[in-house]
Amino acid sequence: MNHSASLSAPTRRTRRTVLLSLAVIGVASVAFAVRRPLLMSAPRCMAGRWHGCYDTENGVLLMMLVGLPLAALVVWALARFRRATGGTSAWRMSLAEMGLVYGTVPLVWITMMPGPGAGTVPGRVSLIPLRDLLTMGPVGIGGNLLIFAALGFFAPMRFAVLASVPRILALGAGCSALVETAQYVLRLDRVSSVDDVLVNAAGAVLAGLASRHWWRTAESDPTPEAFPVKRS
Repeated sequence: MNHSASLSAPTRRTRRTVLLSLAVIGVASVAFAVRRPLLMSAPRCMAGRWHGCYDTENGVLLMMLVGLPLAALVVWALARFRRATGGTSAWRMSLAEMGLVYGTVPLVWITMMPGPGAGTVPGRVSLIPLRDLLTMGPVGIGGNLLIFAALGFFAPMRFAVLASVPRILALGAGCSALVETAQYVLRLDRVSSVDDVLVNAAGAVLAGLASRHWWRTAESDPTPEAFPVKRS
């Protein structure tokens, strides 16, 4: 029994190393594939200009890639702090928290960028399912799948209450519906489509299934008995 237990730790380390390597390779491959459009925004972004960088899709994606080392440093600092204070699952919790924010906020920012007729063009709504799906194209569908993918991947790793497929689906659909509603109310010259909600929610579920092995469970949460109260 001790022998099998001793094998489990190296196995877990190997699995983490493989997953980290695959993530790095994936990010590097995507960056290489879209290097030309991203580099078009590099001069403005490096100069700290808002226009041409943070108000463009290429600029936001470029800054996401540039900021990855800083995000990794924050994850390391959070994990160290948790370990120092006796926290459990320090690396998983820290990675999940950073992943939730870093992988979701910039993509939502992109979806909230106003079009050329923002403020003057009335809000447009498309409530017929699957009608807009045919006009999205592979790039549009892929982008919509990614918007809340980080939310679906990391949320059940951080919160045990979200560790189920129906709840991830509801979370993804609810967040997407809020974004589509905001686009309509703010008159951003974008079409608020039910198909966007469906594809966004599907992306969250698919990403959640990919992280199912690391979902947080009620049993993994610290219980009151694990931290006895000292009585005077």
